[in-house]
Amino acid sequence: MSIPIIDLFAGPGGLGEGFASLKDDRGNPVFRLGISIEKESSAHSTLLLRAVYRLLDGTAAERHYYDYVTGAISGDKFRSIPAVARAFREAETEARQFELGKTSEAQIDTEIRSALKGSTSWVLIGGPPCQAYSLAGRARRTNDVSFSSDVKHFLYQEYLRIIRVHRPAIFVMENVKGLLSSRHSGVSMFGRIIDDLSSPHDGVEYEIRSFVCKDQGLGLAPEDYLIEAEKYGIPQARHRVILLGVRKPGASVPHDLLRPMRPLGVRQVIWDLPAIRSRLSRGDDSPEAWHKAVAKSHKLVKGWRAGAAPMIAERMRASAASSASLYGTGHAFVAVSPAKASGRLGAEEAAYRQWVLRPKVGGVLQHEARSHMEADLARYLFAATYAREFNLSPKLPEFPPSLLPEHRNASGDEGAPVPFSDRFRVQCGHEPASTIVSHIAKDGHYYIHYDPVQCRSLTVREAARLQTFPDDYFFEGTRTQQYTQVGNAVPPLLANRIATIVWKMLGQSVSQGSSSRFRRAPAPAAAA
Repeated sequence: MSIPIIDLFAGPGGLGEGFASLKDDRGNPVFRLGISIEKESSAHSTLLLRAVYRLLDGTAAERHYYDYVTGAISGDKFRSIPAVARAFREAETEARQFELGKTSEAQIDTEIRSALKGSTSWVLIGGPPCQAYSLAGRARRTNDVSFSSDVKHFLYQEYLRIIRVHRPAIFVMENVKGLLSSRHSGVSMFGRIIDDLSSPHDGVEYEIRSFVCKDQGLGLAPEDYLIEAEKYGIPQARHRVILLGVRKPGASVPHDLLRPMRPLGVRQVIWDLPAIRSRLSRGDDSPEAWHKAVAKSHKLVKGWRAGAAPMIAERMRASAASSASLYGTGHAFVAVSPAKASGRLGAEEAAYRQWVLRPKVGGVLQHEARSHMEADLARYLFAATYAREFNLSPKLPEFPPSLLPEHRNASGDEGAPVPFSDRFRVQCGHEPASTIVSHIAKDGHYYIHYDPVQCRSLTVREAARLQTFPDDYFFEGTRTQQYTQVGNAVPPLLANRIATIVWKMLGQSVSQGSSSRFRRAPAPAAAA
């Protein structure tokens, strides 16, 4: 029987997808998502649709899902199909739009008990919102007197409350690297969270472990809980704190560590997506107008005092000439046959492609270019050309003066460092991407495609590929909301590898005759 999962602060479902996708040797799901809780409407809609997908997968009705996500039928038509309508009714008991801390605790507890169906060996997953802990968020709010009282510092307590009341056998909690250094009223938030999670209630204790480092008897340092995702087969430098909580006395059950893998570069995971041009945000957006804007960009390098100026200008001119063959800007669905890799793939790339490629889609979902200002097209072309030649993204001090943005952060006083010097960042093809974060929804400057011919920022699908979402994963909402969801997610492939470790732990407990270790502890007194 599948092991129940409760997913809190679920976002678009990255953690849940990783667990729900794990199959045993017979092809049966190891885990069952009992309930996923998310407050944001578009992310909740994505969760709901993915729950429907799982119910339809492998049935005669699954074709209707593909008809919907490819735009062959409308949402109303999709929901009106009897088999789909039944799936939605069932999925609505799983994907719930609640706000932890505001929705009635009694209602949430009732829903969780119903989802668990009496199971005592179940897993709690999720990541409380991280804005209050993130380094970027703290930097932006340096002079904000309300920052120390931000309730987001303590949303982990809603996660803690579920542990206290429902006593999962194991929990997996994810948060940003900034949690390790965050302080509130002079107290380390990480230390406080570890203490609270270790002893959530009298008589209930958890051992807090790392997925990447064993405790050799001296205890773990805060940085031992940090997972640098690029070291474990994920094509981005995403560094996150992920805690593994094991309820005592079951804490005697050993666990595996994540297996290090060779890093994957951006090119290895998005090379097969259709080449498309960007759009122009102002004026005529015809292919001719775009080609004209790109074609004159190399002239803006004139006067640049770097010794490589002639070579960079010529490479930009050549890329602009090649871009004349690009007319399409992508679409919500692009019907293409799946491209095949040439040559023998390494183990890491082969594992990635096996995970992400979904031929049933019949093409590529949500691969549509953004619109950019003409001036930014020139910056993107320069930056991507520079990155191709020197294998690194240029900082603003390396930009020709004519390509510098006209704002005060583009240049510092003489001799002073330039703030936000990597405002325009190319995702270099030979190395993992920088962290995909929700800010990708604001603009594409930090996520420039490595191919200068395409002269654009990443699409939703490219960002989703870097986050390891399968190609049949559909994000509901506006394109801005889709980008935000992708940026806020846990990479599903990393979650799947974590799920494998958790499953093995639970299996070892049973095989050793120790399933009683994970039986439900006595409920707390009503006053608690």
